[in-house]
Amino acid sequence: MTKWRTLVLATIGFNFSFLIWFSFAPFTGPMADEFGLSLAEIGILASAAIWLAPFGRILTGWLSDRWGAPTVFAIVLTYVGVFSIASAFAQSYSVFFVTRLIVATAGITFVIGIQHVSEWFDEEQLGTAEGIYAGVGNAGAAGGALVLPRVFTEGWSGPIFDTSWRAAFFYTGIVSILLAIVYYTIGEAAKSEERRQATAESATLKQWLHTATRYGTVVLALAYVMSFGLELSMNGWLATYYREGFNTDNLVLASTFAATFSVAAGLLRPIGGYVSDLLARKEKNVLPVFTGQYREQWTFLTLCFIVLAMIGMSLAGSTGEVLLAVGAGFVVGMSCAFAEGAIFAQVPAMFPDSSGSVAGVVGGVGTVGGIVYPLVYAAPVMPTLHTGYSAVAATMVPIVVLCAWVFQPHVAARATDDGFLVSSGRGAGAPTDD
Repeated sequence: MTKWRTLVLATIGFNFSFLIWFSFAPFTGPMADEFGLSLAEIGILASAAIWLAPFGRILTGWLSDRWGAPTVFAIVLTYVGVFSIASAFAQSYSVFFVTRLIVATAGITFVIGIQHVSEWFDEEQLGTAEGIYAGVGNAGAAGGALVLPRVFTEGWSGPIFDTSWRAAFFYTGIVSILLAIVYYTIGEAAKSEERRQATAESATLKQWLHTATRYGTVVLALAYVMSFGLELSMNGWLATYYREGFNTDNLVLASTFAATFSVAAGLLRPIGGYVSDLLARKEKNVLPVFTGQYREQWTFLTLCFIVLAMIGMSLAGSTGEVLLAVGAGFVVGMSCAFAEGAIFAQVPAMFPDSSGSVAGVVGGVGTVGGIVYPLVYAAPVMPTLHTGYSAVAATMVPIVVLCAWVFQPHVAARATDDGFLVSSGRGAGAPTDD
């Protein structure tokens, strides 16, 4: 039963991390009023929430392999809580911006939990387990959008603060620190000491460089840019989009609309992992052009779904019907969920002894989409706020084409051995002298 306790613990930890990561999104209106921010500056704030995630995920993925997930998870939750509390007291925008930049590194906990879950579950259950972990965890963004503006209402008048967003940041910081203590106290790093040692011994700089440059790692990282990176950008942007694009000043209503995307992107993610497991277990081809590459076939289909869904988002928004746009946003969230579940069913299956390191690279590079895409949505050159979604879809096409090449059977069969750099390192996936 310890593996299920581990799954629950990791899921709760990541769910809250996602909540605190995007806890600013429901309050962009009041914060903009207090600090005098323009729409473009709100876009930069949404983008800034992702700036430190790429390097942070790469580092913590490797550290999780090296030190074990409970220790690393507890450290991250502790300092995130401290800086969230500090942001609640910030009086200048520069101090506020820096403290929230650090709080935003809560998102790096994703790869820690991925590594933790993979240390307890066997391959035939990996996709489903990782899908549950990441899916329910990602729904923390929806929880934040739905719960925080209702608990910390615009007319908040409670102890310590009389400003709603300051109170929200203070109390979520307290919870983060308490959760860090719980994770460190009851978390167990792996199902056996042998498993823990095998993972720790593979966590060398040489082995990391090898796995980080394999074709399999690179293509999954780019696929994650257009799935999870997209999800991040939408989590930080949609409340603003529904407010500004459809002329509503109702903060709770705009946040509720935005939450429908987060619900789909989070709670439907286990389906992506389950279908990947199912196709691999039954050895079923759904795209004969990729014969034998069962998980890859499903991943490719989900990436195509994202491109089409984003075009649909632009079309729905251009009608001026907000409910149609909300429905289109839900479909985009669904496409992200399926792709993310598929991708992280592949990661630990392809790299079983270095799942943390590879998850760090894939998760870290994937967050780049969350940095870039909000700048596209808010770009002054866009004719309307609805156009940016199609522009982002166009940038995704080369990634889909690259995936089509790597997922071919003769390339995919060596995707964990062949890569962009030659390495003489040995270990999981390292090349031999043959």
